[in-house]
Amino acid sequence: MDRDLGERVYHRKMTRRDFLWLATVSTAGVMAGCATDPVTGKQTLILMSEKQEIELDKQNSPHQFSADYGASQDQTLNDYVSQLGKGMAERSHRPQMPYSFRAVNATYVNAYAFPGGSIAATRGILLSLDNEAELAGLLGHEIGHVNARHTAERMTKGLFTSALVTGAMVYVQAAHKQYAPLASGLGGIGAGMLLARYSRDDEREADALGIEYMTRAGQNPQGMVALMDMLRNLSKSKPNAIEMMFATHPMSEERYQTAKQSAETTYRSKQNAPLNKERYMDHTARLREIKPAIEAMQEGEKEMAKEAYTEAESHFGRALKIAPNDYAGLVMMSKCQLAQNKNDLARQYADRAKKIYPEEAQAEHLSGISKLMGNRFESAYTDFDNYEKRLPGNPNTAFLKGVSLEGMQNKQGAAKEYYRYLQMVNQGEQAHYAYQRLVDWGYVGE
Repeated sequence: MDRDLGERVYHRKMTRRDFLWLATVSTAGVMAGCATDPVTGKQTLILMSEKQEIELDKQNSPHQFSADYGASQDQTLNDYVSQLGKGMAERSHRPQMPYSFRAVNATYVNAYAFPGGSIAATRGILLSLDNEAELAGLLGHEIGHVNARHTAERMTKGLFTSALVTGAMVYVQAAHKQYAPLASGLGGIGAGMLLARYSRDDEREADALGIEYMTRAGQNPQGMVALMDMLRNLSKSKPNAIEMMFATHPMSEERYQTAKQSAETTYRSKQNAPLNKERYMDHTARLREIKPAIEAMQEGEKEMAKEAYTEAESHFGRALKIAPNDYAGLVMMSKCQLAQNKNDLARQYADRAKKIYPEEAQAEHLSGISKLMGNRFESAYTDFDNYEKRLPGNPNTAFLKGVSLEGMQNKQGAAKEYYRYLQMVNQGEQAHYAYQRLVDWGYVGE
């Protein structure tokens, strides 16, 4: 990055392009002979130990959950998802893993697993399910990925250039060019679900393990069949809502037919188990009450992807009329205002979100960006510092704190943050700028 651009960013009003560059989210990647496959018992080449899988999960899953607007504040829903998931995980091939389950506030349709057993289902997919057996099939499938060590296998085969966000953003920009600025700059699409783009073979194995685990826990195997049927039908009626799931979890007619055959043969004796529809409806009642708001947010995100911000704002406004205290809705609206350079409005929505969900970090980040765009450097620094306290491990926060301190004319403090950033990231425009500042200020030689 040339020095003229740096001067323009930090000493004059920032442009939208400058903002998108500054807001880019990136986190440090973690990369780790032969190991015994816990499912097949065979020797396989995996260059990652179980301890490394858990550490990768621990470092990166919180950032994905935050990108998905945090765990649902509906404790009844979260407890239900967690209890159901853990009941199956205990009966899996790797019961010793530190499993955790939650519903996340994202509205797109997906579920995903990190290699250490951190598993999430979005509000979008929970609204698409009809009973507990289908949820068991969904969570069982994700538990299957953990047990088969699919992420570790993918990484060993060299299909990742970094552990998490950097490599994932390359995918987002290649597959969704129209969404790239918002995906990388505003967190519109998180990267954790891209940690592993599973192969069709991976999906077959996860399906087989999922139906095995759910039936061990007393669930009806027809739940897996109905889940597959729902996904293939949704892909036809609402393809945009499910594209991220299909990008990471390839769907096919074969998967549906295989699940159906397994339910009718191998697990035929389990088909009299209850589907537990009433129990599912009871535990998702609060979520279903705001279904129109969730659908409006889905439409808003679709318009954001097309950079149709006025239309997106209308959808988000409709969602907030239905659910005025919905954290995800407020954060989405804040992003929409930022994309339109409406910094004060963006800050107002972010501040409302902070009050509603003070434990969640993304609103702090957006509030800081809105203030940075308005040259309110000291207040921006406070937001970025609060963000880092809630969600440590994002090197981009160190960079943004450096930007804020530089705006405050605190070169020593800014240099310290830039140096900290460069210890974690050593390439790209931000790294170049941070290094050049250290050179300019005499902290390092040319």
